[in-house]
Amino acid sequence: MRDVAVIGVGINKWGEHWKTSLRDLAVEAALKALEDAKVDAVDSIQIGCMSGGLFAGQEHLASLVADYLGCAGVPASRVESACASGGVAFKAAYAEVAAGLSDAALVLGVEKMTDVGGDEATYTLGTAADQEYECYNGATFPGLYAMMAVRHMHEFGTTRRQLSMVAVKNHDNGLKNPDAQYHAKLTPEEVERSSMVADPLHLLDCSPITDGAAALVLCPLDRAKKLSGHPLVKVLGVGHATDAIALHSRKNLVRLDAVEKAAARAYKAAGVKPSDIDLAEVHDCFTIAEIMVTEALGFAKPGEGGKLAASGATALGGKIPVNTSGGLKSKGHPVGATGVAQILELVQQLRGEAGGRQVRKAKVGLAQNMGGTGGSSTVSILGKA
Repeated sequence: MRDVAVIGVGINKWGEHWKTSLRDLAVEAALKALEDAKVDAVDSIQIGCMSGGLFAGQEHLASLVADYLGCAGVPASRVESACASGGVAFKAAYAEVAAGLSDAALVLGVEKMTDVGGDEATYTLGTAADQEYECYNGATFPGLYAMMAVRHMHEFGTTRRQLSMVAVKNHDNGLKNPDAQYHAKLTPEEVERSSMVADPLHLLDCSPITDGAAALVLCPLDRAKKLSGHPLVKVLGVGHATDAIALHSRKNLVRLDAVEKAAARAYKAAGVKPSDIDLAEVHDCFTIAEIMVTEALGFAKPGEGGKLAASGATALGGKIPVNTSGGLKSKGHPVGATGVAQILELVQQLRGEAGGRQVRKAKVGLAQNMGGTGGSSTVSILGKA
């Protein structure tokens, strides 16, 4: 297995792009990544997209993207694992380069979500849950995560204010990210006064509907040393796991087993432990998700993720900054692109190119990307080469 580096990154401004198509979003981010990497050709393309068909009426993204990127003939694949599609696409490209199948691989994550109405978007996102046993009976993702939050509060004493502090912190970080969907400072009171979606989750506990794309270029580390004009960033380890898709089939409503397993595999591959991580991008689709994920990653003991968030430890300047990009909550959540953008944030941080949200002396970063209520998850660990 060869050592692998990320030598190029590209992202567009995330938000509501009424006049920009799915293909244009994808190509814009990809061209930026190729320019950043200083390469004009790749050997393979991996595309993370949850549901181009239902959101934008477009499947067969492998052919579409390769064609419109000017790479017709290059082998390309579309990868789907719900909201973890981007993380799994990154894993596939990493494996190709590490195995010697590609000397330059493009990873692209893209989703165009605003071409449908609210009801259609809710239905499309719901396909990441158990259609027969959850959605048929009226469950939605806000409802499912609300059940997780209620149980977490019951078992551990997690408070409404601790949930709010996750949203406040991530919006503070998003103010420093020019590509974030929302640049809006929040107070805990504003979060708690926002419309109730599914008790105890309010509107401002939820990630938004977003259009956007993000891209990366990977190559062997020895080649990166000759190509890249940036500080080198190496992939240290990748973990991947699944769990029961239906929440009612889980052994425990307050543990994310797939995240724990993926993290254990990534830590082992990278030869690091939670205390070695300098910053993390995690899947905060809802505020309770960030709290539970920090526990699953070993940053807090089970049941203490809420206290960790409220303590300031996960803020910029804290012990373990989490979601310096603004996270899904502020940066946005174009579902297929999220996992790729998380890794892009790590690369910018490890290069020292994150501007006002830069983590001082960052050497090792972790990205955790999750599908559904934790039915699938990837954990990727990157470090300075």
